[in-house]
Amino acid sequence: MVTVQRSTVINAPIDEVWEILRDFNGHDRWHPAVAASVLDNEKQTDQVGAVRNFQLTSGERLREQLLSMSDKEHSFRYAIVESEIPLKNYVAEVSLKPVTDGNETYWNWLSKFETPRGQEKELAELVAEGVYEDGFNAIRSFVERTPSGSSSTSIDHPSLEGTAIKIDRHGGPEELYLAPVLASAPGAGEVRIRQTVIGVNYIDVYCRSGYFDLLKPPGIPGMEAVGIVESVGAGVRHLSVGQRVGYACPPVGAYASVRTMKAELVFPLPDHLDDETAAAGLLKGMSAEFLLHRVHSLKPGEVALVYAPAGGVGRILCQWANHLGATVIGATSSEEKARIARAAGAHHVILPDGASLEEQVSDLTKGHGADVIYDAVGKDSFSHSVAALASCGHLVSFGQASGDIGAYDIGSLASRSATISRPNFGHYTDTAGKIKAITDRLFSALEKRIISIEIGQKFPLSEASEAHRQLEGRHTTGSSILVPDELLKGRK
Repeated sequence: MVTVQRSTVINAPIDEVWEILRDFNGHDRWHPAVAASVLDNEKQTDQVGAVRNFQLTSGERLREQLLSMSDKEHSFRYAIVESEIPLKNYVAEVSLKPVTDGNETYWNWLSKFETPRGQEKELAELVAEGVYEDGFNAIRSFVERTPSGSSSTSIDHPSLEGTAIKIDRHGGPEELYLAPVLASAPGAGEVRIRQTVIGVNYIDVYCRSGYFDLLKPPGIPGMEAVGIVESVGAGVRHLSVGQRVGYACPPVGAYASVRTMKAELVFPLPDHLDDETAAAGLLKGMSAEFLLHRVHSLKPGEVALVYAPAGGVGRILCQWANHLGATVIGATSSEEKARIARAAGAHHVILPDGASLEEQVSDLTKGHGADVIYDAVGKDSFSHSVAALASCGHLVSFGQASGDIGAYDIGSLASRSATISRPNFGHYTDTAGKIKAITDRLFSALEKRIISIEIGQKFPLSEASEAHRQLEGRHTTGSSILVPDELLKGRK
């Protein structure tokens, strides 16, 4: 039995060093001997039993399993379960201790293994120098270049080239233009993604025009995309390289083929959901989930009025509300869109004619009115929505496609004892816990076919301006997506 032990002192606090090392599948981002590493099973990167399958820069492949991990003791043990290097019964332990009042870290790396007779010295030196000492030096270099809490470039991943849609000033669709972009290497708590499909939403129009103060030019719009994890930074444990992921959250910057962002709100995609459907439906589906289950918990028998029922969010609202047992009324502008709304589950559809919206709602409900109204139109519809409410009804104003509703006298709401909500997407999706609760229900609804996502329009990323023109002109149905031009060329 061969025993190899090496120790060193790292000039960094123990928590900073531990954040890097406890990511069992993260050694390819800091160790110069490791070319690439992926997890073999569905366990998390810090979960006991996780198996990392990696290749050395010299070409050999190994598989190692995490045997134990203690955040309290700052230590973990692992074993080689398969190796192209003759290391038999290899078990190693990494342990950290604070020194000098916690400003430095003592790191001990110990292993025991068996080797073929005559190779003991050679392999012991390989482990001690090529693995342990090189690892010490790499971490030392990393923490010296990357102060705690920063997002500096890591040592093993240079910036990644791609393309993005940018604006230099707020304005119309003509302000959008295609330009080169660099995605920096992920720092602590970050992930870098090669994006495959990007979602288009009306909030992107608000950001581009300056109506919402979410994008300060120069910058890149967009809040929703899916893709493949290219690399992850220290401390990221719920994502791994090669994994399909998605997000729908601020900050803006999704209109790009590559992106580096905080990993907390990025989540894995289930196998049953393809990239295009996910990009078309994440933000809209997540919106529908909290509108129906959190802002107003829709109950069987209630009357729900949905504006723009042929659009991305509206179509999902109709499907889901129907499934929940509500009577669904859609309000739209054409018979073509009315057909889409009926196919999505709307029991009735209101079209512009001689009678007002509130009169038509009253006729359809025998004077009862709508218990809840999901209004994404804003200025042109608000007063009609209030008038169409049932007593103690709930108006959920979640969009302003026709403009700001302006000042409104709340005294007029007393005639209906109305409740008014103006939900903000960011407040329902600003933590990993909130996102998991929403996406768990959304993914289940998609898998069970309670709802479906219709992709009405697909554009190259370079034609984002046309996508915005069609969206603002109300010429779209369902969802619109953008595909990076590099990928479209690769498919030809």
